[in-house]
Amino acid sequence: MKELYNFYKGKRVLVTGHTGFKGSWLTIWLQQMGAVVAGIAQDELTEKDNYALAGLSQRLDYDTRADIRNGHWLKEIISDWQPDIVFHLAAQPLVRVSYAYPLDTFETNVIGTINVMEAIRITPSVKVGVMVTTDKCYENKEQLQGYREDDPLGGYDPYSASKGAAEIAIASWRRSFFNPEKYSEHGMSLASVRAGNVIGGGDWSKDRIIPDCIRALENGEDIEIRSPKAVRPWQHVLEPLSGYLLLAKKMWENPTEYCEAWNFGPQNNGIATVWDVASKVVAEYGSGHLKDVSNPKDLHEANLLTLNIDKAKTRLDWQPRLNLDEAIHYTVDWYKRYTKEDVYNICAEQIEKYINKSQPHAAKLY
Repeated sequence: MKELYNFYKGKRVLVTGHTGFKGSWLTIWLQQMGAVVAGIAQDELTEKDNYALAGLSQRLDYDTRADIRNGHWLKEIISDWQPDIVFHLAAQPLVRVSYAYPLDTFETNVIGTINVMEAIRITPSVKVGVMVTTDKCYENKEQLQGYREDDPLGGYDPYSASKGAAEIAIASWRRSFFNPEKYSEHGMSLASVRAGNVIGGGDWSKDRIIPDCIRALENGEDIEIRSPKAVRPWQHVLEPLSGYLLLAKKMWENPTEYCEAWNFGPQNNGIATVWDVASKVVAEYGSGHLKDVSNPKDLHEANLLTLNIDKAKTRLDWQPRLNLDEAIHYTVDWYKRYTKEDVYNICAEQIEKYINKSQPHAAKLY
């Protein structure tokens, strides 16, 4: 039998932010494994979001709208539903939006995360909490080597700073209320996960390179590139999600051994400039033209950011399965098919293709 499938089958799993890009993919994957899935989130952003097109509102066991800044409501929802595992993905995820709405960004990403942890704290059924932040939580010095989990946290822009602050709060709650040395008293294992730039079908967020490319391609317009030389660790959405799922399983089985921070990023071949990624999208799509619209007066965004994933490779036996070209192929394939086919089936097909992909020395997902 398939190991991970057997683990999640029948588990009560709560996903916050399930209407978002990563959250919708995680929800579909959990459903494919037979988990009983609940979602807490705000409405999807557009009618073309993966959540909407996949019809997840009709497929979920429990689907509710809530603002994670409302701690009282959140406690009631989680306490009533009694999940076994919580994946916290709800967030304000965009750098440029954080400049326009810095207070909302901090309230959502820091206070919202604390509210989720407080709701978990009063819900004894929860045994594992995986708190999703970002690679941008690190104090970015634009260095060539990838950041390790014990490197200093920080953040130039409000989004990055809010995620660094969220990581500090998570570490505090783990020490104060979910200390592994006192596991017999509280029975909870809490970890945080940090991923690089994630791409995949169903993302329509503003100011992200893939959605920007697809919108321009569908409208027959030039693809405007704001930061052509910016270097990022690019990975398909299924890569970090596979890490989150594997980590939660290991936390359940060894709750005091894995309750810490983890990086999930691509191999070195997944590190590339924005211009290179957009060029690969155009080639895979079969049409399109790039236009450099960089402006030195634009709002600050990091030019170089990479992750060191040695810890996940060594201790979790996890490795990325897709190179950059494969990640872009999966992504563009979704966008070329979503108007003509059942989107839930497209996602399920890509998940199945991903887990069956041969990867020497990688952890067995199934």
